[in-house]
Amino acid sequence: MNELTNNQTRDIILDVTEKLIYKSGIAATGMDLLVKTAGVSRKSIYRYFTNKETLTVAALQRRDVRWMHWYRTEVNKAETPAERLLNLFTVLKTWFASEGFRGCAFINTSGETGDPHDPVRLVAKEHKQKLLDYVCELCTEHGVAEPLTAARQLLILIDGAITVALIMGDHGAADDAQNVARKLLDL
Repeated sequence: MNELTNNQTRDIILDVTEKLIYKSGIAATGMDLLVKTAGVSRKSIYRYFTNKETLTVAALQRRDVRWMHWYRTEVNKAETPAERLLNLFTVLKTWFASEGFRGCAFINTSGETGDPHDPVRLVAKEHKQKLLDYVCELCTEHGVAEPLTAARQLLILIDGAITVALIMGDHGAADDAQNVARKLLDL
C-alpha cells in the first residue's frame, strides 16, 4: 500500500510540474507554486527529486513518452505510408486547436536554457531525435530515395508549423506545412 501511495505522490508531482512548466515555463514555476498546486510538502518533492532541475527533466521525459505515443498512434491511423506522412500535419492541426495548446514543450523549455549541454536541452534534443527517427521511418516505408534528408526537412516543417501556430495563433500553419510536404515528397 505504501509503495502505491509513493508512486501516486510522485505521479502527482510530475503531473503538476509538467502542466505548470508547459503553461508558464521553467523560470515561472517555482517550488512554492509546485508545493501549493500539487498539495504536497516541499519535503515530499525532495524525497523523489534532488532539485528543481531533476524534477523538470523527469517531467519532460514523461511528457516525451506520452506525446510520442499519442502522436505515433494518431498518425498511424492513416492507412498508407503516403497518407501517414501527410497525417503528420493533420494530427498537428488537431493538437493546435486543442484547449491549452502552448506549442512544443521541448522548444519552449530549450529557449529558457543557454547551455546546449543543460539536462533540459538534452531531453529536448532526445525528443526531437525520436521525432526525426519516426519521420524517417515513415519516409522509408513510403520509399523516399533519401529518407533521412526528407525526414530532416519534414521535421523543420513540423517544428515550424508548431511555432507559427503558437506565436501567430494560426492553426492553418499545419495545412501550409502539409502543402510544402506534398511538394517535397511529390504527393
